[in-house]
Amino acid sequence: MSIWTYIINRAIRAFFLILGIIVLTFLLSHVLAPNPAYVWAGPHAAPSVVQAIIKEYHLDQPFYVQLYYYMISSLTFNFGISPYFKQPVNELMIIYLPRTLQLIFVAMILTGLIGIFSGAFAAEHKDGWGDYTVKALYLISWCMPPFLAALLLQLFIAYEWGILPPNLMADPTLPSPKPITGFPIIDAMIEGNWPYFISSLKHLILPAFALALISFGVITRITRSSMLLSLSSDYIRAAIMRGVEKKRVVYTHALKNSMIPVITLLALVFSWMISGSVIIESIFSYQGLGWLLTTALYNYDYPTVIGCSIVIGIAVVLANFTADILYAVIDPRIKLG
Repeated sequence: MSIWTYIINRAIRAFFLILGIIVLTFLLSHVLAPNPAYVWAGPHAAPSVVQAIIKEYHLDQPFYVQLYYYMISSLTFNFGISPYFKQPVNELMIIYLPRTLQLIFVAMILTGLIGIFSGAFAAEHKDGWGDYTVKALYLISWCMPPFLAALLLQLFIAYEWGILPPNLMADPTLPSPKPITGFPIIDAMIEGNWPYFISSLKHLILPAFALALISFGVITRITRSSMLLSLSSDYIRAAIMRGVEKKRVVYTHALKNSMIPVITLLALVFSWMISGSVIIESIFSYQGLGWLLTTALYNYDYPTVIGCSIVIGIAVVLANFTADILYAVIDPRIKLG
């Protein structure tokens, strides 16, 4: 099977999986709200508004007709008007999704750096104190609930020691940059708004580190396993016999050839972080997609909850699809069947 056939097959599977997510969301929304028009309109809507929503979203039509229009609207990201935020849900997505992506990208960089170098360190000190210390640290972080990791960081680093700000995206007294790309840090750089840039960077560190703390363990384990295989290879033994320094062998030759499974795993870590960001953003009041979802849940904002759920589901599917493609492209030894 050629690489392009493999990619097309994976793309078709991803598309049908996205359709499945949309159908499942539709069914669950109707189970939770048998009369969705009343929830969609908000708790204090007038009867005329409820009737208008019934007509607009075809809620007076048979079930299969509702599903058809629901799928069309979801695939075009037309989720209606938010009764709480008083604006279209797709416009809210444009505002809040880049903020979550900004948080996740920084968290992925931290996860990769911590996981790769801790895994390499554990492999270098196999069955020694360094190996056991790294194992203990990543097992503790892996078993720790995301909210607990976030609260501990917030308690000690922000409140007890005062090193970093405890919440929000930036100092609220500073003027926000114009939405050029949608990513606040990048927009601040483009605009030259350096006080906001520095403030938003400081506010980003704690939630990003909280996300990295609950995710780096799996990178550490894979890096350690790959490094141990590489260190037992003939070319590594030959380098050691030639007198190459051990640290150079470990962190240059062996580490470089252990990156294939790690790179593909980072795409999967991205999907885990999307779900984890819902809790992290709520704790740190970091106004991204996770914060938007929890705020919508608290205020019975039915259209926004559906929109966020579908977008998060699609992002997870696309992240897994990217991982499959990366593995096939980076490692030509993979069987594409």
